Amino acid sequence: MSMINIAERHKFILGKLQEKGYVNVLELCKELDVSGVTIRKDLKLLEDKSLLFRSHGGATVHNPYTIDKPVNEKENIRREEKHNIGLAAAALIVPNDAIIIASGTSVQALAKNIQPKGHLTVITGALNVALELLRRPEIEVIQLGGHLRNSSTSVTGSYAEKILEDFSCSKLFLGVDGIDLEFGLTTTNIMEAHLNQKMMATAQKTIVLADSSKFGKRGFGRICGLEDIDEVITDHGIGEHVVKKMEDMGVKVTIV
Repeated sequence: MSMINIAERHKFILGKLQEKGYVNVLELCKELDVSGVTIRKDLKLLEDKSLLFRSHGGATVHNPYTIDKPVNEKENIRREEKHNIGLAAAALIVPNDAIIIASGTSVQALAKNIQPKGHLTVITGALNVALELLRRPEIEVIQLGGHLRNSSTSVTGSYAEKILEDFSCSKLFLGVDGIDLEFGLTTTNIMEAHLNQKMMATAQKTIVLADSSKFGKRGFGRICGLEDIDEVITDHGIGEHVVKKMEDMGVKVTIV
């Protein structure tokens, strides 16, 4: 791979960023067979074009300083879709509700858009969700504990699963990495998939927040089949045949 040119390197880096949300300098050096100096120059060039933000040892799609600075045009479109999905999900919360919010960028958009009517209890394993909600005195946040995944800033493991046994909630708002009509809902981490299953058992209703790019994709860890969820909130990019298939399986599809 060492013979690839700068444009191909940049395409590879941006592709990986889009997939994972972050890149690591040392990993990129190995994968592209170039020096750290070369990768750091690449990251600086891409940052100058507002395509990423450099961080210690790598780069991220998320602005580490302010939330609203645009990454690039494509990211802005996706951010707008996630914002709209988050708004639609927030409208489903009723006064004095008790809900679970899982991890992911779509559910983080929900957290930003929650305007509680009365008291609200939120159980979450995601640190970014908890920090977003801590600013609001009318929201009681119960933070799950356990092994912290740095890629998703969320916890997994038996501690988190055990805490859930003590609760019963009206709704789970779930983010996923992939939705496949045959294989079902998936995430890239098997431990996270297992925690998501426990969350589903704790909630009366499971509502999946997923932009249309997640459809037709499979992650490594299977959470459940489509027949196990109640509603999907997505955007207009979803195909009509996919909507019909899900509705035939008894899933409510909300398009924003």
